[in-house]
Amino acid sequence: MVNEAKMEEKDKEQIGQKVTSSESKEVLAQEQTETAQETNVQKNTQTSVSGIADRKKISESTAGTGASMGEGETNVGQVSAGEAVVGEDTKGSADEDIGKQPSNEVDFGAMLMEYEQEQSGFSRGKIVSGRVVGFTDKAMMVDFGHKSEGIVDISEVTAPNGELKLKEGDEIEVVIRHIDSSDNPPILSYIDALRRRAWSEIISAHRNKRSIQCRVVERVKGGLKVDIKGVEAFLPASLVDSYPTDISKFVGQDIEVKIVKCSRKKNNVVVSRKAITDEIIRKRKDALFSQIGEGYVVEGTVKNVLDYGAFVDIGGVDGLLHVTEMAWERIKHPSDLFNVGDKIQVKIISINRKKEKISLSYKQLLPDPWDIVPEKYPVGSVAKGKVVSIVDYGVFVELEPGVEGLVHVSEMTWSKRPKHPKKMVSVGQEVEVKVVEVDPTKRRLSFSMKSLMPNPWNSVEEKYKVGTTVSGVVRSLTSSGAFVEVEDGIDGFVHLSEITWKKIKHPKEVLKKKRKVEAKVLKIDHHKKRLLLSIKATQPSPWDLFIQNHRPGDIVRGQISRFASFGVFVRLAEDLEGLCHISELSEEKVDSPDKVVKIGDELDFKILRIEPDTQKIGLSHRAVTSKIEQKESERKVYVGAEAKGALTSLGELLITKLGSSAKNLIPVAGLKEETSSAGEISEKGDERQTQAKIQPSEEQKVEQHKLEEVKEQKSEKEVSAEEVKEEKTEVEKS
Repeated sequence: MVNEAKMEEKDKEQIGQKVTSSESKEVLAQEQTETAQETNVQKNTQTSVSGIADRKKISESTAGTGASMGEGETNVGQVSAGEAVVGEDTKGSADEDIGKQPSNEVDFGAMLMEYEQEQSGFSRGKIVSGRVVGFTDKAMMVDFGHKSEGIVDISEVTAPNGELKLKEGDEIEVVIRHIDSSDNPPILSYIDALRRRAWSEIISAHRNKRSIQCRVVERVKGGLKVDIKGVEAFLPASLVDSYPTDISKFVGQDIEVKIVKCSRKKNNVVVSRKAITDEIIRKRKDALFSQIGEGYVVEGTVKNVLDYGAFVDIGGVDGLLHVTEMAWERIKHPSDLFNVGDKIQVKIISINRKKEKISLSYKQLLPDPWDIVPEKYPVGSVAKGKVVSIVDYGVFVELEPGVEGLVHVSEMTWSKRPKHPKKMVSVGQEVEVKVVEVDPTKRRLSFSMKSLMPNPWNSVEEKYKVGTTVSGVVRSLTSSGAFVEVEDGIDGFVHLSEITWKKIKHPKEVLKKKRKVEAKVLKIDHHKKRLLLSIKATQPSPWDLFIQNHRPGDIVRGQISRFASFGVFVRLAEDLEGLCHISELSEEKVDSPDKVVKIGDELDFKILRIEPDTQKIGLSHRAVTSKIEQKESERKVYVGAEAKGALTSLGELLITKLGSSAKNLIPVAGLKEETSSAGEISEKGDERQTQAKIQPSEEQKVEQHKLEEVKEQKSEKEVSAEEVKEEKTEVEKS
């Protein structure tokens, strides 16, 4: 009982420690549970002590008998581990009589009591120490002081490779999983003991922010699975190292980590290796930053190679060697020059002590080819190079390693609308360029390819003379016209008014991009370096077609298209109109044209005049109607009296030629009948009965012609005045 009391006091001292975290409280609750179990065992032990007291009486009686046989006293009343109290009925004279025994005899009662007390100290869930005494196929035998040896499942001490983790004679700690008073061997657990001790260490390490050792078991999704003395934990990939690295290389290694999060209730532990490496790197950086400066040349080891450069360890601190600082020439990938583990010398070009970043350069320790570029490639010189890169705005041409320049897209061709550079050259192609700019300060070269090509504009006057017809492709359309590419470097512009004879508001009504057209050169604009073209000049105009087939005095048919205050406009052909003045609409006085005609009416008109300069046509509807009436009246007159005079003249002519004998040839009665018949025809106006066409005399024709000319001149003057007035009104309105 003394040993049990001491263990209880020790456990109470451990439990009495101050617990600061929730996880530690969980451990405390577990330990309190175990203490409660041990308390129950102690109660059972006290019950057993009562039984021992009964057996003590038997021993006392036996001792009393022995007292009569000899002398000596042996104190059997004392009970170890707690001074067990026995009833007063056992404290009488029997104690005095039996209390003394011979010193040379063994107290079997005390030994039995002590053994039973020791056996009663083993309870379920308690950690005990033991020694490995043997192995079977299924279990490991452990002697932990119990009357029977305990057994541990062999799987708990077998490594993944099949070997045993322990051997006979090893001192270990185990947890009692099951124990009873029968002869069955106790069931023990080696792993539970390890886990319980591990959780204590984990909680303590987390509370005190101390590092702890663990072993990386395998790689899992998102990180690594580690083992902390039997407790499974998770190491996220982002917390493995301070720099990007391959986390698979840590599998199977023992590493040092810090506890980031732990919960025994949820059996969850998260650790970080980065917290330790960051601390180590910080100490190294502080020491290194105090010893180095910009311009220092240091030796380092390539630690990692990425697409944009490499990290070089320069004494515990990683500096960035960017890909542009590896060589003077263009390189495809850093791995073309360096590999992980290479030892190189680098120059420190910048230090950001606030952000703790160091930039390195390797090429600055090599000869700079730009030292001789101004002398080797002066402005105006021609050199050959290789296309190393193609971008939207041009191509980069390398003349030699470390020396390259840009050929802008505008310097690749004389065309004002150049194609994409990749459609003109390809990477690796050798080209000839002319140096147009050298800037050693900015380390920049500018080249030109078109300067080595003939300029098509120099021969434009010989090739495209004014008046010649050219063909080209429509490249762009604007509200003012269309741009036509005649050839590379030669563009033309077609104004909106020169696209078609029709009236249009935008070129897209008749033209489309990439359409091939023919046009006539109107002018060469040297200032803007383009041709002024006309598409409609290659096509006959409605005006040309009309004046080829019509003259003043012709009768044409037209359609009323629109009204004006001074007359009507008549549509004669496609995109061709003529003007009929209001005074030429009718013989009668007309106040408004819409009282005589309507839009869409088709009528006959007489052409009064044609003005080629202004492309105007004067028309008259009145002249057509008055001419028809005049012809009808003339026919009546000619067929009447003048027809009779014509016959008389014929008779007289016959008499004059043939003499008096001619009278016999002209029957008087017949002559009278013809005269009377002609009179009837004149009165009735039946032209179908007229047997001969009667023409007016020459004097009448002259007088009639003069009258018509006077009327036409008068009409033309009136029409011109009205047109001028109308145009002036329209100008004022606009």
